[in-house]
Amino acid sequence: MVKTDFFSLATEGVRSLQPYQPGKPLDELEREYGVSQAVKLASNENPLGPSPHALIALQSELNDLSRYPDGNGFALKTTLASHLNINTSQITLGNGSNDVLEFLARAFVSAGKEVIFSQHAFAVYPIVTQAVGGKAVVVPAKNWGHDLDAMRLAITDKTRLIFIANPNNPTGTWLTQSAVHDFIQQVPENVLVVLDEAYFEYASDPALGAEDYASALSLLSDFPNLVITRTFSKAYGLAGLRMGYGISSPVVADLLNRVRQPFNVNSLALAAAQAALADKEHLQKSVQVNVDGMQMLISAFKNRGLEFIPSVGNFVCVKVGRGAEVYEALLHEGVIVRPIANYEMPEYLRVTVGTADENSRFIEALKKVLKA
Repeated sequence: MVKTDFFSLATEGVRSLQPYQPGKPLDELEREYGVSQAVKLASNENPLGPSPHALIALQSELNDLSRYPDGNGFALKTTLASHLNINTSQITLGNGSNDVLEFLARAFVSAGKEVIFSQHAFAVYPIVTQAVGGKAVVVPAKNWGHDLDAMRLAITDKTRLIFIANPNNPTGTWLTQSAVHDFIQQVPENVLVVLDEAYFEYASDPALGAEDYASALSLLSDFPNLVITRTFSKAYGLAGLRMGYGISSPVVADLLNRVRQPFNVNSLALAAAQAALADKEHLQKSVQVNVDGMQMLISAFKNRGLEFIPSVGNFVCVKVGRGAEVYEALLHEGVIVRPIANYEMPEYLRVTVGTADENSRFIEALKKVLKA
C-alpha cells in the first residue's frame, strides 16, 4: 500500500519549524522527578494569581457557557478604550497577544517578504514569520537589547514588519520612548513597527530602574504604521485564559480583524479581563511584589558574584555557566526555571520573580546546585 508523505505536502515554512517549547508544568515535574511542593519560576506568570474581582466575574459567566461569546468583545473593548483613552475601532482582541502577532504576519507578510527583529528576542517572532513564508532578518543585539540603528539599516523594499519587544523577553532590556520615537520617524510609512509591550505594567514602575521607560501609546496619533500589543497574561495574572489585544490605527485594526478567527476569545476571558482592568489595587500589589522580589533575586546574585542582565520585566537572566546542566539540577530540587539556549544564551537561565517564599526556595536550591 502506498503511504502518503504528508510532511512533504506541508508548506516549506511549516516543514522547517520547530514547535514552541513552553515551560515545564509543575505536575509533570513532580510526576517525573518524584518531588513535592515544587515551584515554577519559568513562564513569567504573576505569582499572586488573578484579581479576586476577575474570579467573581468568571463565576458569573459559568451558567452561560453553552452560548458563544460576543465575537466583537464589545464590553471589553469599551472598557479598554476608556482605560487607554483610545477608540474601540483601534482595538483587536486576541487569544493572548501571540494571536495578534500572528494576525500581523498573516495580514501583511507573504512569501519572500521580510520581517525584522532582534537577536535574543521573543521566540514567536520567527515562528509567525516562517509559518507564512516570510524571511526573518535577525539583527545582532547590542548589550543584550535592540540595536535600533542596525535595525533601521536592515530595512529594504521587501520589509513589511519590524517586531520590537519593549521590555524585551528574555533579556529584560528596554528602550526609552524618545529612542522609539526617533526610530519610527526614520522607518518608511509602508513598514509596520510592532511594539510588543507584554511587560509594560511592570516596566512602568520606576523602582525597577527604568525611569526613562514609557509606553509607545502616545505615539499612535503621529505614526499610523505603529502597532502595540499587550496581554493580560502577565501582570493581570490571567495566563490560563489567554487574553491579549492589539492597538493600532483603525485601518490596520480592520485588516487584523479580517484574519481573526470568529470567537477567538472566550467568554470567560472577556469577563475576567474586564474585571481585572478595574482592580487597580491588585495590579499595584502585583507590581510591588515584583519590585521586592527582583531586589531579592539581584541581591542573591550579587552575593554569589553571579552576573545578571538588569531587567524591568518580571524575570531576570542570570549567568550560571552550563545553563542546561544547572537547569536539570534545579529540577531535582523541585524548582523550574527557564533554560534559554534557544535564544543563543546557553550560559544563562531566565528566572521569573515569584513570591518571597518561592524566591527563597530558588535561591537556596541554586546555592546547593552551584556548590555541587
